[in-house]
Amino acid sequence: MASRSKAKGPRKPLSRERALAAAIGIADTEGLPALTMRRLAAELGVEAMSLYHHLPGKEGLLDGLVETVVGQLDSAVRHSGSEHGDWRTALRRRFLAAREVMLRHPWAPALLTSRPTIPAGLYAYYDRIVATMVDAGFSYRLAHRALHAFGSLPLGFAQEAFRPATAGGTLDADAAEAEFAAMADALPHLTAMAVAEAHDTDDPTLGWCDSQVEFEFTLDLLLDGLERARG
Repeated sequence: MASRSKAKGPRKPLSRERALAAAIGIADTEGLPALTMRRLAAELGVEAMSLYHHLPGKEGLLDGLVETVVGQLDSAVRHSGSEHGDWRTALRRRFLAAREVMLRHPWAPALLTSRPTIPAGLYAYYDRIVATMVDAGFSYRLAHRALHAFGSLPLGFAQEAFRPATAGGTLDADAAEAEFAAMADALPHLTAMAVAEAHDTDDPTLGWCDSQVEFEFTLDLLLDGLERARG
């Protein structure tokens, strides 16, 4: 009779890629605050110290998550058909492909914007955006202004003015409505807007206001304006 260890088969060797894949799984299902070196080690069935050979502490783990997400952005864009069509179609497909990645990882926007340095892979990512615009006749000056106007849209999310939660910028719609209602006399227009625009709880958003409709509305508004500026 085979022993229990043999019945399970050989354990997969620990690697940086395997550790990061498990880390993303934890962050996706339990939220980024739940991700610790100890929790990750337990998920992988290893001692916590073993992780330090592949990821130098919590900061190294977070840098690895960002690197992995940026790699997924590149992969999503390559499969989006963004290399075909005019500049407007290309950028729209690129940004919407990036958004699909962010919707899979709602913790990623807050993490990306909180890192002290720009991930190296993002330079090449944005270089291709500028190349698309310059090839379409935009000057570098106008392309530079476009990047400022786009903000975080190329990464698949819209940065909100109010981000009450640290992971994903979410806010409970019922709590927000009650808070605004308590200030209805002082803030009548904000209250009316909040009540009218509060999203359903199952709306796949990255934040309180970042719904798909609003994301595409903002993106199309900017692309239309840039087409006029280009002319």
